[in-house]
Amino acid sequence: MTMIIKATENHLEDLNRLFDTYRRFYKAESNLNASYQFLSDRMERDESTVFIAYVGQIAAGFTQIYPMFSSVSMQTVYVLNDLYVDPQYRNKGIGEALLNRGKDYAIEHKAKALILETDSDNPAQKLYEKLGWQRDTQFHYTWKVKLPK
Repeated sequence: MTMIIKATENHLEDLNRLFDTYRRFYKAESNLNASYQFLSDRMERDESTVFIAYVGQIAAGFTQIYPMFSSVSMQTVYVLNDLYVDPQYRNKGIGEALLNRGKDYAIEHKAKALILETDSDNPAQKLYEKLGWQRDTQFHYTWKVKLPK
């Protein structure tokens, strides 16, 4: 049975393992210490909300949601920036459960929207669309900071 819970400091060890693997999936170098600190800082500063999926006692996946704000509507908008399911637990409904928990969280907090950010070639896009997410090609541009070396 899968259980989705809001992660706390008590879940950092389990979450850190998944988070580091998630980052490596996106070609980042493994750094368990920095990953742990990053997650700990987000929780301590209340800068994100993380839901973690357990299958029995095993941490199988997570999603991390960050708040933003819309000045025009004067409402909160959430960004579901991270979603990861351990490969051995994929195709068992865990990703769907995490996405739905994120949607419920946005509803509970009376948000304007929940934005999902992902790579354009992410194979999970079929799942997103099945769950009612729509691709936004109308409003988003990105400007990346280039720091001097």
